[in-house]
Amino acid sequence: MKETVLKKFEEIFGDIKDVNVYFAPGRVNMIGEHTDYNGGHVFPCALTIGTYVAARKREDDKLRFYSMNFDRLGVIESSIVDLKPEKEAEWTNYPKGVMWAFEKRGFKMPCGLDIVLNGNIPNGSGLSSSASLEVVTGYMLRDLFGFDVTNVDLALIGQYSENNFNGMNCGIMDQFASAMGKKDNAIFLDTADLSYEYAPLVLKGAKIVVTNSKVKHSLVDSEYNVRRSECEKALEELQTVVDIKGLGDLSEEQFEQYKSAIGDDVRVRRAKHAVYENRRTIRAVEALKNNDLKLFGELMNASHVSLRDDYQVSCDEIDVLVEEAWKVPGVIGSRITGGGFGGCTVSIVKDEAVAEFQEKVGAAYRERVGKDADFYVVEIGDGPAKL
Repeated sequence: MKETVLKKFEEIFGDIKDVNVYFAPGRVNMIGEHTDYNGGHVFPCALTIGTYVAARKREDDKLRFYSMNFDRLGVIESSIVDLKPEKEAEWTNYPKGVMWAFEKRGFKMPCGLDIVLNGNIPNGSGLSSSASLEVVTGYMLRDLFGFDVTNVDLALIGQYSENNFNGMNCGIMDQFASAMGKKDNAIFLDTADLSYEYAPLVLKGAKIVVTNSKVKHSLVDSEYNVRRSECEKALEELQTVVDIKGLGDLSEEQFEQYKSAIGDDVRVRRAKHAVYENRRTIRAVEALKNNDLKLFGELMNASHVSLRDDYQVSCDEIDVLVEEAWKVPGVIGSRITGGGFGGCTVSIVKDEAVAEFQEKVGAAYRERVGKDADFYVVEIGDGPAKL
């Protein structure tokens, strides 16, 4: 990938003198979905696929972007003067948003850049191509201009830019997983205070398989923001009867005790998911520490049911993938992963069942949905790097 992006840089911008190449990973979340903006726990891991960027400083204020993933758009030009989101800027609004967020922290770019990007995260898959792009941009800016920020800062800057520049009200999980990834480990992160620990995720006799539904419903961004505001309202209602900072502060028992304060059945279900999913995530990490993969899988399955019924962020295609996965002997657990309304499922599958899993789930999906699903037996990788 490094050679590919350098070759394209030379082709587009003439030569590769003084060019640096950077990488940041995508992520898959094992359990703990839609808890990260509710003050709960998440359990993502970085993948070995992600976003590669070749970049070089310019002598002027110009920004020139080229993406091998959107080559039909050609070179998109901009400037470090007056960074603002623009419809015609297309995908470059993500790196521009990060530059803008650095500026808000007092880190001003002294010059423009030529940038060529190549990502191998399938677009719209829900494996965080946008967070990967934000983190690799931040990592590149830190390296090229000597900005004094940590990797945790890179995650926060990425989230801030996505919230405030791109208008997507995401939590911290995706950027944190990309910026803080560690090979063969998932990150047990408490999003209430950003305390975290690495938990080894080397599965004896099993593999993590990500299945891409190849659908992305346009609902994902708008409905995501709706879910977030429903949870915020439910939290406000609960705070009239119990002293909490986030939904993640409640146990299941406390939630059942106080839920009558929430004045709407839909909001009750949304808040219930946030509370119960947070507790499932805590239990799942405990199960992993005790080598109880069976319980981990059961909690993954319960997570999917809650996301489907209480949070209502699944869709028919994803439900087909999960239902068919559950039928295959050797599947320890399977659930939707990511924001929802399409994208991917994540499954833990016994080694000897991986081929059968791909064959059976693939055939059933083709028959019931009329599409071909893609399967990735994924490896857990490190965070961002200069290559």
